[in-house]
Amino acid sequence: MTPGYSSGVPASLEPAFVGLIDDAAIFPPGNADLHAASAAFVARSSEPWADLVGTFVVRDLDIPLLRGTPARLSIVVTGGAGQIGGPAGLCAKLGLELAGLEIALRDLDDLAGNARRVVVAVDAARDDGVLDEDVPVYVELPHVASTASWLGAADEVASAELRFKFRTGGLEAAAFPAAHALANWIDAALDRETAFKCTAGLHRAVRHTSAEGFEHHGFLNVLVATHRAFEGAKLDEVVATLEERDGAALGAADWSGARRWFASFGSCSVDEPLADLRELGLVPR
Repeated sequence: MTPGYSSGVPASLEPAFVGLIDDAAIFPPGNADLHAASAAFVARSSEPWADLVGTFVVRDLDIPLLRGTPARLSIVVTGGAGQIGGPAGLCAKLGLELAGLEIALRDLDDLAGNARRVVVAVDAARDDGVLDEDVPVYVELPHVASTASWLGAADEVASAELRFKFRTGGLEAAAFPAAHALANWIDAALDRETAFKCTAGLHRAVRHTSAEGFEHHGFLNVLVATHRAFEGAKLDEVVATLEERDGAALGAADWSGARRWFASFGSCSVDEPLADLRELGLVPR
């Protein structure tokens, strides 16, 4: 079971969907109030589909405000590699359940070096006992072409048995990667036998064009594309899967084993992905 999942799997929820969504309600464009979002996360535990949601995503700067919050936390590190140990230690001190750490590489001139610094900081935090060995660390690779530098950074992350984080949207069109780019990222993860999560812009099940004219990826597209890529599909076939707009076809497709690699996605909305899964008949109403 992927770290961050809650305990049981309700009979009404397919195992492939357990822990698929990380609740990122406080991040744009949702921008929910921290305490209201935290309360909503906890309140969902009584719902029959509760295990669809894995963790509650917050910034490291939010930790002091979460004292006593009964939630599985994914912490987004807002600074550089040197800031990794602090949030992990603070969670332990405050009795908060740390279910994941996320940190972005920002040194575009030396991505591999940046990745190595993250690895060193993670190792130090584990050696110091503030970061448990079973807490996954997701390293966000920048939204650039898969250059030698990008691939070098991916090698550093994978060799340290950390995980990848891919940004699949944002507040402007340029933040949404083309299907070809996302297919290459998935391929890079599978080549390195490394799990990944996605973040931003992935709150609907099926690829669609938003009212703003942005091309949004669908999380069901990513699930099926990951399965097909792992099964040896050619890159253009994976791209076609990511561009598929037929929800019924995606809902009937095979995605067995995909969650071993596609760990989860962060979404500022839980209601929208849940509604789509219900509409497709994949989660009971």
